[in-house]
Parts: sequence; structure tokens; C-alpha cells
Amino acid sequence: MPIRAALHHKTTYRYDRLVQLGPQTVRLRPAPHSRTPVPSYSLTIDPKPHFLNWQQDPQSNFLARLTFPDPVREFTVEVDLVAEMAVYNPFDFFLEPHAENFPFAYDEASLHDLQPYLAKVPLTPKFQAFIDSIDRTEVR
Repeated sequence: MPIRAALHHKTTYRYDRLVQLGPQTVRLRPAPHSRTPVPSYSLTIDPKPHFLNWQQDPQSNFLARLTFPDPVREFTVEVDLVAEMAVYNPFDFFLEPHAENFPFAYDEASLHDLQPYLAKVPLTPKFQAFIDSIDRTEVR
């Protein structure tokens, strides 16, 4: 049986004078693909009036895009949600036969899908030294 946890988050920005806010992006809503179900979610924005448009990024994360037509002295973001926390086994999966030994190579179809996650940037000298120290002999 899952445990229900209520979460409350509030952030307030106060300004010493009226300011015109540019578009604001709030990323405080769990992704729909999250393991933890969220049966209740509420986002409250002050001041009013404001315009709120929900968007999703390429990874399906929710983004609340806010615009404010009038200058403001204060900007508040408040989130209330209920999450259903349940125990799960993170090792409940099967390894493909080609991945049972390390190192392994991805098949062409998987490599195509994973390409954005496999992009590499130059390593710093200390990180390169750490990587070079890792034993890469095959492990069974």
C-alpha cells in the first residue's frame, strides 16, 4: 500500500520598486512519466492578472510559462501536491544478452535512439585521469 505525502512549496520574490517581469518559466510539476503517481496538483501564481500557458519540453517535462501584463512589486509561486510513494525494486529488469558483459556495444536501432544521450564533451584533465584509472577488463 502506498504512502501519500503532501508537499508544499512557496517562493516569493519582493522588489523595492515596481518592475516589469519578462516571461517566467516554472518547472515545478512532476513529469507524466514519473514513477510516483501525483493524484493532486495545484499551482498558484500571484499577482493577478497574469497569463499561464502549460508547455512540455522535448523530454515531456511540464513547463508553466507565465507572462505579466502589468509591473509588479512581488511575484509568488506556490505549489501543493500529493504524491503516492511506493516501494519498488530498481533492479526489476532484464539485461539483453549483448549487455551481460561489460563493456558492450549497443545495437544499431538502440544506438540511433540513444545518440543524444551519448554525445561527449572534452574532459577536464582531472576527470580524464580518473576515467583512465578505471579498469576496463571484461567483467562477467
